[in-house]
Amino acid sequence: MHFSRREFVQLAGTTALLPARFLKAQTSYAPENLGGTNAAAPAKVALVKGENRRKNIYEALISIDDQIQPVLKRKKRVVIKPNCVSDTFQLAASHADALNGILDYLEPRFRGPVVIAESSAGDSMQAFEHFKYNQVASERKAQKVSLVDLNREGKYELISVLDSELHPVPVRLAAALVDPDAFVISAAMLKTHNAVVATMSTKNMVLGAPLHSPDRSSAWSDKRKYHFSVRHTHYNMLLTAQKMKPYWGLAVIDGFEGMEGKGPAWGTPVQSHIAIASTDLIAADRVGLEAMGVNPDWVGYLRYCAQFGLGQYDLSKINIVGPSIASVAKKYQLHPDIQKELQWMEPLQKSTPTLGFLPIPFTIDRA
Repeated sequence: MHFSRREFVQLAGTTALLPARFLKAQTSYAPENLGGTNAAAPAKVALVKGENRRKNIYEALISIDDQIQPVLKRKKRVVIKPNCVSDTFQLAASHADALNGILDYLEPRFRGPVVIAESSAGDSMQAFEHFKYNQVASERKAQKVSLVDLNREGKYELISVLDSELHPVPVRLAAALVDPDAFVISAAMLKTHNAVVATMSTKNMVLGAPLHSPDRSSAWSDKRKYHFSVRHTHYNMLLTAQKMKPYWGLAVIDGFEGMEGKGPAWGTPVQSHIAIASTDLIAADRVGLEAMGVNPDWVGYLRYCAQFGLGQYDLSKINIVGPSIASVAKKYQLHPDIQKELQWMEPLQKSTPTLGFLPIPFTIDRA
């Protein structure tokens, strides 16, 4: 694998340099260029920089209105999926102002009900209260805005992922996020991650959809089934993305205040003051990586998704509406475990690191 001087500096600022065995290994994952039906179409991504979070989101959506409306007008409801990996720490969760920016855009354009739906790693209802989503719903009665805890709702569709022994295990995905009548919006953030390098719109969907028990008395979590090893995590995210892709409507990434370091739940703020929007989640995330100064080769699940035609990852085929990425980019400090995270790119060993476990005493339900 080849590391540029800039990439070495990025790693050095996070933790010690990668060990020699990693650098010497022929580990750069190079997916086959399949072309044909798997080649994603060129994408349009809105990029806005400004001093008002809510306005940034609104203006990003206005910039791609022509991409959104043809699909939106065919749907019966809108589902906004925020990112609430924490139910108490605002920096780790989608901000109410970002949701209001989305609702400002929808207000004159969509007359159906709007659901803000989450399957938080913690307690979704507690998150709704702490982050003032309840207030948003109360102020938006004319738009028929409601809040749903997907874990308590308990409706799901089954898919299978692979466990540590390469056996298939079932995962319950929230039914509201695979609803053909819904226009599903991923209301994500710019954050580093403790297992997969970075998290934005795609990961918000694929790791937000698996359910866990609504109470601790019978604790189980299908989210844990994605963390058998760092290699499994990327692959199982691809399997989930393939299931969910037909239902994705829109990526909205709030980068007003991003998170670096110990993301996705315990990092520190970065004042980026940007917003990103696209009907192509993979393209939106690629622009997000560039805005964070993260090497796109390191994010396995996005590379896999691109390989299977789930979105555009080639920056030369992404039309950016707004300022140049270079003019807004900031180098985010990566998670201290970045050395271990990148081992998904190494030749397969007997075992690979287990990373990214949720700080919740859940067990894995293999039933």
